[in-house]
Amino acid sequence: MIKLKLKDNTKKIIIAILIPLGIGLLASLLTRGGVNNYTSNLIKPSFAPPRILFPIVWTILYILMGYSSYLIYESMSCHKRMCLMLYVLNLFLNFMWTIIFFNLEARLFAFLCIILLDIVVLLMIYCFHGIDKIAAYLNIPYFIWLLFATILNFSFYILNR
Repeated sequence: MIKLKLKDNTKKIIIAILIPLGIGLLASLLTRGGVNNYTSNLIKPSFAPPRILFPIVWTILYILMGYSSYLIYESMSCHKRMCLMLYVLNLFLNFMWTIIFFNLEARLFAFLCIILLDIVVLLMIYCFHGIDKIAAYLNIPYFIWLLFATILNFSFYILNR
């Protein structure tokens, strides 16, 4: 059996990245049927991106999120616990939004959930910035994508009431 000998911080980085990737993968597996409904039965806004774009974008964003959480985790800041709690809350809301939007098809409730997610991510970025600016900056693409997803969610709600 071949054993990979990775530096301790390399293992931590990989684990930190695998956590959001795993949560995202679980959410996508649990919402397959709802995603199929998204592509076939819903009226889409004109600015809705093609379905293939979502897994590509989310994979990149989860990697950035995971690495940023590693930077915070490794910091010596007395505020890192609060920042990591916001990070975990972000992952939870991100997961729940997927279930609410695709499986429950509760577009208005999903919109309220994503508004809360927007606020949590903004607070998380602010908290991260106080500890490690790079960790904060790595989450800016995620926040921008979330704002776009918020508008998209609201548009789906309006078009499919």
